[in-house]
Amino acid sequence: MKNNTYTLLRDKFGIAESILDLINESEKQVSSHFEELDDTMAYNQYKVLEAFQNNNIRDMHFSWNTGYGYDDPGRDAVERVYADIFHTEAALVRPIIVNGTHALTLTLMGILRPGDEMIYCTGGPYDTLEEVIGLRGEGKGSLKEYGISYKQVELTPEGSIDYDALKEAIGPATRMVCLQRATGYGWRKAISIEEIKECTTFVKNINPDIVCMADNCYGEFLHIQEPTDVGIDVMAGSLIKNPGGGLALTGGYIAGRQDLIDKVSYRMTSPGIGGECGLTFGQTRSILQGLFIAPKTVNGALKGAVLCGKAFELLGYEVCPKPEDLRSDIIQAVKLGSPEAVIAFCQGIQAAAPVDSQVMPLPWDMPGYEDPVIMAAGAFVQGSSIELSADGPIREPYIVYFQGGLTYEHSKFGVIKAMQALNEKGILDI
Repeated sequence: MKNNTYTLLRDKFGIAESILDLINESEKQVSSHFEELDDTMAYNQYKVLEAFQNNNIRDMHFSWNTGYGYDDPGRDAVERVYADIFHTEAALVRPIIVNGTHALTLTLMGILRPGDEMIYCTGGPYDTLEEVIGLRGEGKGSLKEYGISYKQVELTPEGSIDYDALKEAIGPATRMVCLQRATGYGWRKAISIEEIKECTTFVKNINPDIVCMADNCYGEFLHIQEPTDVGIDVMAGSLIKNPGGGLALTGGYIAGRQDLIDKVSYRMTSPGIGGECGLTFGQTRSILQGLFIAPKTVNGALKGAVLCGKAFELLGYEVCPKPEDLRSDIIQAVKLGSPEAVIAFCQGIQAAAPVDSQVMPLPWDMPGYEDPVIMAAGAFVQGSSIELSADGPIREPYIVYFQGGLTYEHSKFGVIKAMQALNEKGILDI
């Protein structure tokens, strides 16, 4: 049907009718799946509301201290709410954690000691953790430099955890088994909550003292359970991804067992001080408000990812996950097959942005990445990937990773503009 929105996009934004028709057809084909996602969103919205009410969040929690930040009621309230939502004994939620990689680094370095061994059982970690572990780079302060060894268990060809290989890898020195929930720059489905539960049970049956850690970036609020509900001892993530709801200006979180959070807090500041110090710089209001709307924001981004997968699948591209698959992160990967296509897609996403829409993203050598990377994100918060964004390394087989959108309508517009850019470059013929 040619409704008002269709006419606006055609006449004011210059979108080809063929693209709009394809998007309409894609929406029709995934509409029943959207209803399931809406139910999960509603469940999580009320779960978050309950945590706010249980912890008596008040207007005074939006004030802030100076100096050391001793006895900051807002900071303590934020961390109680996070621990409540994730059903953990404790949490650290701080604007001084600069990103997800930093949160994960604090977790690893806070818990692991010289002589310990860590195992990644979901294949290679995200690119920025390679230098943290010591897999590449000059080793300046890496885990390897501190005498912490590393093993990597690849996923099976079907994308599942290889339990035979994991059992063989676990030894007397194994202190931590790590799972990366999101795909990173891989070509696989995200690790589901059920798979995380199966893995933690498997590891604990071998040795209950092994710490199970999850990189939860991009995974919050996709299901009614989180990794810490199914056996994970500690997990970490970024506030400018899912749980910040697009309002948190910076920061990261770590949630888990009290003894582990204490160790991490001593790495974050210093032994004996831990989480007792640290300003929130007036960010408690935006952190809490962002957390409150996060289930709805994540729902919009998730629907946008499903739509992207369906639309590009209809065009004949390989997509991962497939539109009907159970999802455990907000990322949609599309195998575009050429660097020109990846660049055009990202430039289309940038052109859909409310901020810096005139900027033309190009690949560059970003710190922490092995290959040139292109990133498109015209965001209110720099680097926020819960906002509409797309990125990817310029390496074969030339996959682009699409995620985010503070509303479903904006995420949808990103898909439309990406298609338009590909069409205008002659890469698509719609």
